[in-house]
Amino acid sequence: MNPNRLAAICHLMEKHQAEQLIISDPSTIFYLTGTWFSPGERLSALLVKQTGETLLINNELFPLPENFKIPTYWIKDTDDQIRLMADLITCKKIAVDKNWPARFLIPLMELLPDNHFSLATPITDGARLIKDASEQNLMRHASSLNDSAMKLLSQEVTEGVTEKQLAKRLAEIYVELNTDGFSFDPIVAFGANGADPHHEIDDTPIKNGDSIIIDIGCKKDSYSSDMTRTFFFQEVSEKSREVYETVKEANLLAIQAAKPGNRFSDVDKAARDYISAKGYGEYFTHRTGHGIGIDVHEPEDVSSSNESILKPGMIFSIEPGIYLSGEIGVRIEDLVLITEDGCEVLNEVSKDLTILESKE
Repeated sequence: MNPNRLAAICHLMEKHQAEQLIISDPSTIFYLTGTWFSPGERLSALLVKQTGETLLINNELFPLPENFKIPTYWIKDTDDQIRLMADLITCKKIAVDKNWPARFLIPLMELLPDNHFSLATPITDGARLIKDASEQNLMRHASSLNDSAMKLLSQEVTEGVTEKQLAKRLAEIYVELNTDGFSFDPIVAFGANGADPHHEIDDTPIKNGDSIIIDIGCKKDSYSSDMTRTFFFQEVSEKSREVYETVKEANLLAIQAAKPGNRFSDVDKAARDYISAKGYGEYFTHRTGHGIGIDVHEPEDVSSSNESILKPGMIFSIEPGIYLSGEIGVRIEDLVLITEDGCEVLNEVSKDLTILESKE
């Protein structure tokens, strides 16, 4: 058990008046224990009291590492598991993981009608939102590997290559770089396909003048990376150049706004206002970014509606884009770490407009 992270959880439990916590999310359990659990559909939960006392409820079908030191209550498939769990709930004010299935929660609530149940999100997400020094270094390393992958993949763009072929090559590159695989399904979008922000990779071949959106991320040591670059193949039109430079400047302005004391909405506004001023506001159709860490999508959203304050240790993406239906898409994404006086950009791949030439 990581004592500092447990202390952060307990502090937030006190703040939010929760006496006992039910955690089922594998990422949050890993955050606290350093051990991954994959119980599938079976009941498994880490109980945490405000005092710091912990107890893992675990099915005997899933053995634990020998060095796992947390007290464990073993259950069987044939047990009345919810009733056994109810007996282990010794406090009245219970905060429940947002990912815990209703098929477990509702029967537990029926067995404990006098208990007060609340959502644990402000506690678990609140603790994970601020990355400690170890996490920051892991995120730097994962991002560095992703930078290397982007550079290598861009060299694979050649006449006739398809989106699927590039994605297949990316998987090979991640193996060559000794990553732990994808942090999400990559996006490779040529030309008009890029106008769909979440385009699903297909057999579209590259053609001259296409924009090339490459949105990729790898896992390393259980932490995620995520970045996007947009290239052009062989040539670029003046309109495409204008769109690209608009997105690039919006990205840079949002990075400038990413500093302690500002709000997430300030970061979104910096990017969105610039794109709107250039006449493309209606074509920037998504939030400016998202939190990231163990999971590729974590709180908080970088959006116009999020008034939360930026604090040192937060890591999130900045990824403005412009999407012109039937024409092109451009998105540029970096991860940033909020520091004491600004932010550190975790990606180093150039954002200068780059025209990729076909190999001879």
